[in-house]
Amino acid sequence: MIKKKYELTDATIEVNGRTLHRIRALRDFGNVEKGDLGGFIEHEGNLSHEGDCWVGDNAWVYEGARVYDDAQISDNAHVFGNAEVYEGIHFYGYTEVYGDVRVFGNCDAVCIGNDAGAYGHVDATDLISTGEKTR
Repeated sequence: MIKKKYELTDATIEVNGRTLHRIRALRDFGNVEKGDLGGFIEHEGNLSHEGDCWVGDNAWVYEGARVYDDAQISDNAHVFGNAEVYEGIHFYGYTEVYGDVRVFGNCDAVCIGNDAGAYGHVDATDLISTGEKTR
């Protein structure tokens, strides 16, 4: 059985009629220490309990979106729709990733940040630079 690495707290926000819960780490992993507060997720299906993945700061992950492996979502980044973010990806700044998007790879090769957005059908290791959008 997988040991849970975070819990949903009572701190919530409303986003498009959905309730998102702030998360709290239950154990040390990666750069996260037990007790650290993270960002906001709608349900446990949004963030895996395996690997070193994390949603931090004021980032949001909701709807059918999934973050797993070692992916990091931080700052004010938003991941939603059916987006899947995994492996070494780090989204930060005001990034929005949504729709039927799968983004993965090593963060040194693929990194989306600041005001970039990805939506539509993005797959594999497509590189999206700051301010560019892929349809």
